[in-house]
Amino acid sequence: MLVIDDEPAIRDAVTYALRSDGFEVDEAGDGEAGLERALSGDHDVVVLDLMLPGMPGTEVCRRLRTESAVPVIMLTARGAEIDRVLGLEIGADDYVTKPFSMAELIGRIRAILRRRELDRSGAGGKLVVGTLELDPMRHEAKVAGEVKRLTPSEFKLLLLLAEQPERVFSRREIMQHLWDSEYVGDQRACDIHISNLRQKLERDPASPDRIVTVRGVGYKLATV
Repeated sequence: MLVIDDEPAIRDAVTYALRSDGFEVDEAGDGEAGLERALSGDHDVVVLDLMLPGMPGTEVCRRLRTESAVPVIMLTARGAEIDRVLGLEIGADDYVTKPFSMAELIGRIRAILRRRELDRSGAGGKLVVGTLELDPMRHEAKVAGEVKRLTPSEFKLLLLLAEQPERVFSRREIMQHLWDSEYVGDQRACDIHISNLRQKLERDPASPDRIVTVRGVGYKLATV
């Protein structure tokens, strides 16, 4: 586990809570040091504050995503919706709004870890939907044979849709699946993950024919 936050009180509190819950924790107080440790270490989850001096959290996340699929949970200020949206757009998996309870943060972390374990152990064989091919064991997605780099949340969402092609999933169903929880928070995060997937998988993201919106209901994966 890696905690990147420039506020010592928050960083120390999060680190203490995680260690008390049995996690091994590394920490960093600025973006540059955090990115270096994230890229050089073997961390299960990165807890990343977006308001960092020097290199902001958004840039840390963006650079990290070019080289790593490690799950990222953002810490954002209350009311800073643009930060949450931007963070999800550049590849973060989840966010927690300050002030937050340690129980909430640890719950989100454990949900991500359960998701990764399920992806590794029980996913079975490959799924093929039209020209899309998913390999859960390798956490790999291909379109027409070309590998597409997806974040853990993007892959989990796509896998959900691919397991039942043409079935329409509501935003609430998708977010419950992503977070392994009845609590789904801001369901607009679902739209951001869908938009990111379209950018990576569609021939024309502005006019998608693979991940289709069903107005008033949700989204489905079409066989194309």
